[in-house]
Amino acid sequence: MNLSFFDQFSSPSLLGVPLVLISLLFPALLLPTLDNRWVTNRLSTLQLWFINLTTKQLLMPLDKKGHKWALILTSLMIFLLLINLLGLLPYTFTPTTQLSMSLALAFPLWLATLLTGLRNQPSASLGHLLPEGTPTPLIPALILIETTSLLIRPLALGVRLTANLTAGHLLIQLISTATTALFSTMPAVSLLTLLVLFLLTILEVAVAMIQAYVFVLLLSLYLQENI
Repeated sequence: MNLSFFDQFSSPSLLGVPLVLISLLFPALLLPTLDNRWVTNRLSTLQLWFINLTTKQLLMPLDKKGHKWALILTSLMIFLLLINLLGLLPYTFTPTTQLSMSLALAFPLWLATLLTGLRNQPSASLGHLLPEGTPTPLIPALILIETTSLLIRPLALGVRLTANLTAGHLLIQLISTATTALFSTMPAVSLLTLLVLFLLTILEVAVAMIQAYVFVLLLSLYLQENI
């Protein structure tokens, strides 16, 4: 029984062909299509308002040099948000519960921010490894610590996203299993666990949105350090 709880995190396949690509491309179908009219319908207006609000929030900590990354950051935010929310639907697969998927998103973008800093301002970027006023005997240790903290940033980004979503999915499955098992023997307790499941689902919707925002916000903060 314990192994079946983790079956939901295995990548689906059909005739040996992984279907994870379809789950990655499906959110694009929910985005508004191009139209010659300024305003098409209420749904399009709501989506454009949300995209505009998201872009403003992500670019707030950045100066004008970082606004070149607006398209990448906003697209990544909407992509993660849709994938995380669609993964809460029954009989669906969440690609971001795979650590390899999260690291594949985190590592190249973190490396791009690092290389941007080394290209534009190498002295300032390397200066982050050694705080000003550090005593001479502590210099080797601090450089090692700061370098380690710099290198684990993409790992922390990927693990944070995957761990939060995985924990939420496991809790939902555990409580839903308990609700079904207790319904025939203890209906009152089953109704109570059903209420807990409903509240947990609302919490997981919030977690899915927050984790997508935090992932992109941290990338924007890393970018601000290097521009």
